[in-house]
Amino acid sequence: MAESLHLREAHDGDLPFLLTLYCDVRGPEVAAWGWPASQRDAFLRMQFDAQRRSYQSAFPQAVHHIVLRDGQPVGRRLVARASNGLLLVDIALLATHRNLGFGTQLMRKLMDECAAECRSLHLHVLRGNPAMRLYRRLGFNETSTGDLYIQMEWTPGAAPSP
Repeated sequence: MAESLHLREAHDGDLPFLLTLYCDVRGPEVAAWGWPASQRDAFLRMQFDAQRRSYQSAFPQAVHHIVLRDGQPVGRRLVARASNGLLLVDIALLATHRNLGFGTQLMRKLMDECAAECRSLHLHVLRGNPAMRLYRRLGFNETSTGDLYIQMEWTPGAAPSP
């Protein structure tokens, strides 16, 4: 059984950690492009800032949590309320904390909240993202597919699609 994680609301003091997390998640992809470190780092910073502004603009009421393990930040979770349920805008863990059951733990907490409110949980995931296995295992169903992203939904009590 995975150790317990805790959530606390994010604040401006978390920006350095959030940049580190962003670079941890996107860094391997960008490193494959073969850019010099200075160019890679500038690009990642620019993309981090753009993502932050985009999320703030599109989801101004979203609740942004820092995921803590033993009091240390190891990830983030951004959730917005929508008319049709909750929307998982973003979830990320440092690479050293992936594939240890923490993602499952975070998702189950969110699913429990949705079940208690009789609401659906929605998300979108980049094609090829390894998290797809987790979402399918937890009973999420694809609701729409695009060139880059797949939209998924979990509804309390619903059976997963075959």
